[in-house]
Amino acid sequence: MKHKVSGQKLGRDTSGRKALLRNLASELVAKGAIITTLAKAKFARPYIEKLVTSAKINRLTKHRSLESRLTHQAFIRLQSEIGPGFRSRAGGYTRIIKLGIRKGDAAPLARLEFLQWEKTPTAKVQKSPRKTINRRKSAINLSRAPLVSEVELKSRNQRSSAKL
Repeated sequence: MKHKVSGQKLGRDTSGRKALLRNLASELVAKGAIITTLAKAKFARPYIEKLVTSAKINRLTKHRSLESRLTHQAFIRLQSEIGPGFRSRAGGYTRIIKLGIRKGDAAPLARLEFLQWEKTPTAKVQKSPRKTINRRKSAINLSRAPLVSEVELKSRNQRSSAKL
């Protein structure tokens, strides 16, 4: 009997499911939309929704929790772009669109994607013009100056020939 047994295994052990969730969430945050099987999309959706809800809250513990669950690049994008963009939305940040079946194994495919979020305008930093430093033309040109004086060369040659 299947009383009070919930969740899906997706043909994986615990560590495999955790890795799958981490990879699906990181790819969705990085790309904005991913194509996967319908079962995986339904499995990953609540996990991703909770991550976005945590990203909306600006607390150190939430930052650390998110960073442990995502890749570094995905964490940065979620914190800087996606989380603040969904600040006014109470939930339902993703949608699943059914795409049909896969040709090879007839698995039902779906696109898991974020809804449009409010893009925060990024302030463009204006660079100040570079200051040019006037170099003195009268500086010594080291490429023309001899490294060793001719007198030193003669004395070295005489010493080496005297030893032989």
